[in-house]
Amino acid sequence: MTTFAAIVFWVCALAIVYAQVGYPFVLTALVSMRRGRETLGGPRAPRRLGLARGAIPAAPVAEQPMVSLIVPAFDEEEVIAEKVANALHLDWPRERLQIIVADDGSTDATPERAREAGADLVLELPPGGKVAALNEAVSEADGELLAFSDANSEWAPDALAELLAPFADERVGYVCGQVRFLDPAGDNLEGAYWRYEMGIRSMESELAGITAGNGAIYAVRRSAYEDLPPSGSHDLSFPFRFAKRGLRSLYAPMARAEEKMVPTIEGEFARKRRMMLGLWDIVVGEGMLAFRGYSPLFAFEIFSHRLLRYATPFLHVLAFIANLVLLGSGWFYYLTLIAQLAVLGIALLSRRLPDDLPVRLCRYYVLTQASILLGLWDRLRHGPGGRWEKAAGTR
Repeated sequence: MTTFAAIVFWVCALAIVYAQVGYPFVLTALVSMRRGRETLGGPRAPRRLGLARGAIPAAPVAEQPMVSLIVPAFDEEEVIAEKVANALHLDWPRERLQIIVADDGSTDATPERAREAGADLVLELPPGGKVAALNEAVSEADGELLAFSDANSEWAPDALAELLAPFADERVGYVCGQVRFLDPAGDNLEGAYWRYEMGIRSMESELAGITAGNGAIYAVRRSAYEDLPPSGSHDLSFPFRFAKRGLRSLYAPMARAEEKMVPTIEGEFARKRRMMLGLWDIVVGEGMLAFRGYSPLFAFEIFSHRLLRYATPFLHVLAFIANLVLLGSGWFYYLTLIAQLAVLGIALLSRRLPDDLPVRLCRYYVLTQASILLGLWDRLRHGPGGRWEKAAGTR
């Protein structure tokens, strides 16, 4: 029993450390090796698949692709006019840009304000959820390339051109840009987490492609688009679905967008818990777990960046239970148990402790892991969801 508990403890502990810390170091080594091989093999242009900057914008206006920029919206009257205005000021020929607002049963003046601001097409849809609204908007879109953005995202003027440049390569099906979260003077650490995430995605993009995008700024080749179920997510579903079809999903760091961040860690926890509601349908039901069709390198990325991350809270529970069994096996296991209890205690008592970085890190990490567990609990109780729930403080 003790031997089995020790195996469980160390396998779980090492998997947790690898998923959170080790994977970026492995990616760094793989990228360095690839760059070294390219250097030895002579010059290549462009070095990274599909990322020759300006590949699309350099073409004459008449030859540039028609682009549909789709903005899903639900009760966004506060920001929708600004979003449409932002889209109209992008560095892209107006006659080659279609702005679509897909209104998912708003109860406010979102449709009217979108039209007044200059949107080309405003779809007033019955309530069905974000993904259903996106599917409907794509069916009405004229563009051969489809760009997507949240209603509260502000794009840099050159963001669309940078986002679309990789599509000059026919093997590219999905591209996401860089989102920067504006800190509203709260204690949320999501901005720091996303800087870490963008670093990982930049390296994945150089290898087999990214394993997830973001909702603030991304684009899809129209011919590659797939209608998803209401519980689906473009961010998570498209990269692995496209990989099975031989299409690459890339990160374009120069395609920049900004969004307001949820002010508090507790608010971020509630947002993540809602996001995790449909996670298990994507991982199991949509086939993320079915590795057939992946390249070996992409399978490695999915396992390391997605599956181990989502399994981390369960690994923590197993490691904790195994640690209790091992308490009579030496002083080291008392230290590991104290360390685990200390992190949990700091997270639970954080509001009574000094508001410094270590305390906030403990609270953020524990609540992030808890959101995955509670998202599964919510899924088992209430089904896959799919309806809108906006995070407070992000508009």
